[in-house]
Amino acid sequence: MASVTDRGPRQHRRRKVAIVGVALSDCGRVNDATTPYALHAQAARRALADAGLEHTAIDGLASAGLGTLAPVEVAEYLGLRPTWVDSTSVGGSTWEVMAAHAADAIAAGHANVVLLVYGSTARADIKAGRRTGNLSFGARGPLQFEVPYGHTLIAKYAMAARRHMHEYGTTLEQLASVAVQARANAAANPEAMFRTPITVDDVLSSPPIADPFTKLHCCLRSDGGAAVLLAAEEYVRDCRPTAPVWILGTGEHVSHTTMSEWPDFTTSPAAISGRLAFERAGVHPSEIDFAEIYDAFTYMTLVTLEDLGFCAKGEGGAFMEKNRLTLTGDLPVNTDGGGLSAQHPGMRGLFLLVEAVRQLRGEAGERQVRAADGHLPRLAVASGTGGWFCSSGTVVLGRG
Repeated sequence: MASVTDRGPRQHRRRKVAIVGVALSDCGRVNDATTPYALHAQAARRALADAGLEHTAIDGLASAGLGTLAPVEVAEYLGLRPTWVDSTSVGGSTWEVMAAHAADAIAAGHANVVLLVYGSTARADIKAGRRTGNLSFGARGPLQFEVPYGHTLIAKYAMAARRHMHEYGTTLEQLASVAVQARANAAANPEAMFRTPITVDDVLSSPPIADPFTKLHCCLRSDGGAAVLLAAEEYVRDCRPTAPVWILGTGEHVSHTTMSEWPDFTTSPAAISGRLAFERAGVHPSEIDFAEIYDAFTYMTLVTLEDLGFCAKGEGGAFMEKNRLTLTGDLPVNTDGGGLSAQHPGMRGLFLLVEAVRQLRGEAGERQVRAADGHLPRLAVASGTGGWFCSSGTVVLGRG
C-alpha cells in the first residue's frame, strides 16, 4: 500500500475533498464480535486497504456513540493520534453531519485525511444478555415531559406517519411498498441480512408494533460497522486507481427534540439540509441518479424523498408506487436494502455513504444501478435522519 509522506505546509486555498476508501465490517449476526471496538478496527483496516493508504496518513478522526470520551477511546484503540477530531452525535444523521465537518476541515487545510468510523454489537449484546432493549433515550431535560406517558421512539415516528396519512391521504399500502422495494433491492445484496422477497400483504399482516407500523415497517436490529476515508485532492493520486468520488455539497439542520416543538409532523429537517446541500453542490434533485435514505421506518423514506425535492409535498405515497425505488426504477433508493432489510446496527448513516460510493464507483456487483443513459451513475445523494426527525445531514456526491 502506498504511504503518504508529509507535503509541507497546508494550503490556504479551499481544496476539493474526495472519499477515497469505504468498507463495512462483518455485519448482520456477528456473534463472535467481542466488542464494538473490534468492529471499528475491522472496518477501518478494510477502508484503508480499499484506499491503498497506510494508517499513518490519517490525521483526523470522527467517531461517536462509543466510549466515555468519544472519539478519544476509539483513537487509542486504533493506534491513532489525530490532530483533528469530531464527536458530533445527532443520531442517525451523525455521519452525514460529520462528513460535512470533515470536508470543511480538509478544504480549509486543518486536516488531510479523515477517518469516519462506527461499530456496534447491538444485536449480539441483547442476545448475550449484556444489555436490554431500551424504550426511550432518557427521561431528563425536555424528554421528561414525554417519557412518563409512554411516548417511545417508535411511537413518535408512528404518530408522524399517521399525521401524513391524515393530511394527504397516504395509505398503509403505499408505506408498505417501501419495505417491499427495499427487500427487492436486498435480494441482490449478498451482505444483506434479509433477502427473501415480501409482499404488501406480508407487511400489513406482520405483528403490530405502533399504529400504523407493523414489524416489517420497522428496521431490523443487527451488528456491524462501517468506515469512510476522506482526503484532500492532492492525496487522491496516492490511492488505488479508481474514479474518485467527490463531496460536492453538504447541508445540516436540527429541528426539535420534544414533539410539541415540531411545527409540522409531515416535514422533516431534510427539507433544509437537502436544500442547502443541493444549492452548494450546484445540482438539482432531477439530476440525481440514486439516493441513499435513512430508513429506520418506512415513513422516513417517504417523507425524506418529498423534502429532498424528488416529489411534491403530499405526493410521496403515489411516488412510492410502480417500483420507482428498485434497482431498475426511476430513482433507485437504498440500493443495498437499507435499514429495513440489509443491516441496522444503530446509527446507520455511515452505511449510506459506503453504499453510495460503491455504486458511483461501479463496484456494487449484482445490485449495480445505471444512469438513464446506461452508463455508471454520476450523481448521488445520501441523507441521514437522527432521533425522531430531530436532525438531518445531507451529502451530494459525484463521480470524478
